[in-house]
Amino acid sequence: MQLQFIPVEEFYFALTLAVRTLEEISHPGLVEQMRSRLQEQCGQPSTVAAAQQNTFSYVFRVEGYDNSPAQQLIVSIGDWQDKLRLSSDYGWVLDQDRKPVRTEKFAQRSEFTHILRSHLQNWLQVPLTDSSQG
Repeated sequence: MQLQFIPVEEFYFALTLAVRTLEEISHPGLVEQMRSRLQEQCGQPSTVAAAQQNTFSYVFRVEGYDNSPAQQLIVSIGDWQDKLRLSSDYGWVLDQDRKPVRTEKFAQRSEFTHILRSHLQNWLQVPLTDSSQG
C-alpha cells in the first residue's frame, strides 16, 4: 500500500461521493499528534475546515491496493469532534447516476481498515492500536 497525497488544489477533482467513514479513534492527544505528523510529511491539508468539530482533512490516492471495479481508491484522514476519523471509498463505487453503491469488496472493509491503520502507524509513527477505537 502506498499513499499519494492530494493537495488542496486537486482535492475537488479527486474526492468521490462514495467516501465513507471506516472508523473513528478516540484517545487523548491522538488528533493533535496525527495532525502534526501529517503536516510534517505532507504540508498543508487537502481541505481546511473552519468548523470547530472538523479542523483538518488529508486526502490520499491509494496505490498498490485493489478496489475494483472502482478505478481508484481514496483515503481521508481527518478529525471530527476530537476523534481521528479514517474514511475511504473502499468497497463503494458510483453508479451511472453518481449514487454510491456497495461492491463485493464492501465485506472486506474491516480488513482494509486494519491494513490502513497498520500502514499509518508504520509511516507516521503514531499509535493507532485496536484498544483505542472509540
